[in-house]
Amino acid sequence: MSIVELEIRPLTGATVDGGWPQGHEPQENLHTLLILRTDDGREGFGSCFTSGSLVAGAIELLWPMLKGASSVEPERVSETLRQSTFWQGRGGAVEHAISGIDLALWDLMGKACGQPVSRLLGGDYRRSIKPYGSILFDEPDPLRRTLASVVERGFRAIKLGWRPFGRRDRKFDELIVRSARQEVGDDVELMVDAGGSEQFWPHGVNWARNTAEMLADFNIVWFEEPLPPDDLDGYVALTRVSPVPIAGGEVLTRRQSFLPWIERRAVDILQPDCTKNGGLTESRRIAWLASEHNIQVVPHGWNTAVGLAADLQFSAALPVARYVEYLTPCAYIDAITARPFRLDDRGHLEIPSSPGLGIELDPEALSRFSPNRRVFR
Repeated sequence: MSIVELEIRPLTGATVDGGWPQGHEPQENLHTLLILRTDDGREGFGSCFTSGSLVAGAIELLWPMLKGASSVEPERVSETLRQSTFWQGRGGAVEHAISGIDLALWDLMGKACGQPVSRLLGGDYRRSIKPYGSILFDEPDPLRRTLASVVERGFRAIKLGWRPFGRRDRKFDELIVRSARQEVGDDVELMVDAGGSEQFWPHGVNWARNTAEMLADFNIVWFEEPLPPDDLDGYVALTRVSPVPIAGGEVLTRRQSFLPWIERRAVDILQPDCTKNGGLTESRRIAWLASEHNIQVVPHGWNTAVGLAADLQFSAALPVARYVEYLTPCAYIDAITARPFRLDDRGHLEIPSSPGLGIELDPEALSRFSPNRRVFR
């Protein structure tokens, strides 16, 4: 059961604006799917939060080491790729590509064993979990309309992020948070993401502390990325005094990068992204280290259906897990699988129990959103 083929499928045509200053058009390629194929005819799916051209460049480097490798040893194979590319990797597009490969390897392992990935990661602590609908902030009136549509879809938790929050003034920030709370009422949980990983983020600890005090008045579940992602000392200082839990970590890659954040308790909630940080292999290691320091883990997922499926399997195998992120609306989640995800009447998602990641891609949808592909053999 060895790897004989890798297919790269960049996703275009329905890309969701991520809130960055330049915005995003539907045709932009931010996510790339990987398909690994084995000599016994199985397919494993992976997802990278990276453009197809960068993934292809990384695969040029990785494929000679991956071709012919075992399809049922995800941790060993992924770590071998990582250890063998220190001079050209240690993060960035190479680690992002390894992340997608790792997800596909776990999918293959589950299919070979006839078990969901969650069991292979250690066992099922839950069979469903609450997703939070992930959307952008907006002016008060369009924000209210968007929130109403997300609640109508069945979400009982919603995260609002990025522009225009933190980009205008304090009064406006309070206005849009108040508008959000008034629209959804007290029964829907709200999270706020400042988007401090935006380039040239201007705010520091004092702004973040004062903003957190405002957010506490509206019962915000957590305050995400209020500072630039390299300001470790700032996060430590903020987390000690904030009345709202502080979340971050989505831009970090490899378990070693997470260590100082965990050891110094720089956040209350750690947010590893398995489509960029090294896959499920690294995410599991990160999560258990965080757990030993009593830090909650919520996977970050500005995502695809494959990434969401991986987050669900990951969250099933964690002793303490409360949420997964669900980008909405997003055709790369809602329209690309053979069996769409469905929220139940509690606003929960059932964690797939079929072998592997538990999903299959719709070939027609894949062709529509990924007309171009590249195959390595």
